[in-house]
Amino acid sequence: MSSEIPVPSSDTPSPAGGPEPSRRQRRSKPPGSTGSATGLVLVATPIGNAGDISARALDILDAADVVACEDTRVTSKLFAVYGLKTPLWSYHEHNAAGQRPKLIKRLKDGETVALVSDAGMPTISDPGFKLINACIDEGIALTCAPGPSAVTTALALSGMPTDRFFFQGFLPAKKAQRRKVLGEIGQIPGTIVIMESAKRLAAMLADATDVLGPRDCAVTRELTKRFEEVRRGTLSELADHYADNGPPKGEITLVIGPRGADDQTASAEQIDDMLREALHTDSVRDAATEVAAMTGWPKRDVYQRALAIGKEPG
Repeated sequence: MSSEIPVPSSDTPSPAGGPEPSRRQRRSKPPGSTGSATGLVLVATPIGNAGDISARALDILDAADVVACEDTRVTSKLFAVYGLKTPLWSYHEHNAAGQRPKLIKRLKDGETVALVSDAGMPTISDPGFKLINACIDEGIALTCAPGPSAVTTALALSGMPTDRFFFQGFLPAKKAQRRKVLGEIGQIPGTIVIMESAKRLAAMLADATDVLGPRDCAVTRELTKRFEEVRRGTLSELADHYADNGPPKGEITLVIGPRGADDQTASAEQIDDMLREALHTDSVRDAATEVAAMTGWPKRDVYQRALAIGKEPG
């Protein structure tokens, strides 16, 4: 899910807060931590601080026949920290279609395959879910060693309501598509978690301000690391901050608060202004669909207004 390399450094303490644990020490684990069962095991890995990996996860990675990972260079650095020697198997979105049948064959032959992402929970913003579905179709045993996740970490630190939330992942890079998706998810009655690249953050926040209105937001970055930061404010305040100060460094996860009970529906004048902007690039139908999704107005009403605006003299 992340390209960050989860290894200790001067700003990441060693797993035990001291010297690296020996292999013998690592193998002394409580009952139930063994990874000896066959099948596919999803293993969460640190999102920044190498000390966040669990004893059970280490045991599973150590005992597996092979570890399927997004980037062998990233995972090998985590393995070096803990002295793990299990063979690594490259499995990512560009080679998944060809590698998946090979992994399924190994699993059907009785081997244990551990699946990891570069950081966090496998299958979250990576192709692991297709391997899981293949295992389900083939009747292959499947289990999980849960652990770190940027999604739940950001949500917990944000201060936003956690009883109901929606994970969007990354928004489209293009403005029109991004605003359309923001309009769609903006109708969800809950907190929204979004991942975004640092270079697009200011533009994304500006679009979210226009589409979602004055909602609370928290921008989290470098979670679990020395320079971890949570910046809170309204969408517009944060948009202004990053427009003025430039993109931040590190991995970004945003948490946007739910729509308030007293939030006002867009006025007819606002609808018309949004339609005029959308009609610069979209057809009448597409513009109406986008604005209806962004505002919650009935699509038929928005479409009729779009038709009328389309007939206005240029």
